[in-house]
Amino acid sequence: MTAKILLTGRPGCGKTTVVLKVVAIGIPVAGGFVTEEIRRGSRRLGFEVRDLYSGARAILSHVDRRGPPRVGKYGVDVTSFDRIGVAALWEAIHRRGCILIDEIGKMELCSKSFQDAVTAAMNAELPLLATVPAYAHPFLDTLRTRQDVTVIEVMAANRDELPARLVELLGFQDLSR
Repeated sequence: MTAKILLTGRPGCGKTTVVLKVVAIGIPVAGGFVTEEIRRGSRRLGFEVRDLYSGARAILSHVDRRGPPRVGKYGVDVTSFDRIGVAALWEAIHRRGCILIDEIGKMELCSKSFQDAVTAAMNAELPLLATVPAYAHPFLDTLRTRQDVTVIEVMAANRDELPARLVELLGFQDLSR
């Protein structure tokens, strides 16, 4: 059985950083995406999605984007997200390596096609590493309770040792040594 790992924790605890460190160790990446903040100085304006395989980018959400949908102060660009993030997941399912999803959160869940792609990725015979927020949500709760899923909370006390541990849990030799 292939490993399916969900990293959870409070906002800002380091989930995305842990995923990027796992990638930096050199595991084979089938694809997926990361979300990155868009900032002007100290002000966060929104989020961008980046395809880990192709490097393609698009705006996921922005304070200047009109909704719906809206998540807090951000208007979510579902069309752009589907074009980059969702497409990255569907493509990853057909490659070899680990599928990476950062993150399965409120903004991303505005896309029904994203939920379908996540379900397909979870059912694929590939290792998967994803980040999820700690709050309850029907789709997230379904993922967390799957028998093939390991949920790991990221905290200051464990985030430095997690990348090497995750490489092993995902079934790759520890490439960091």
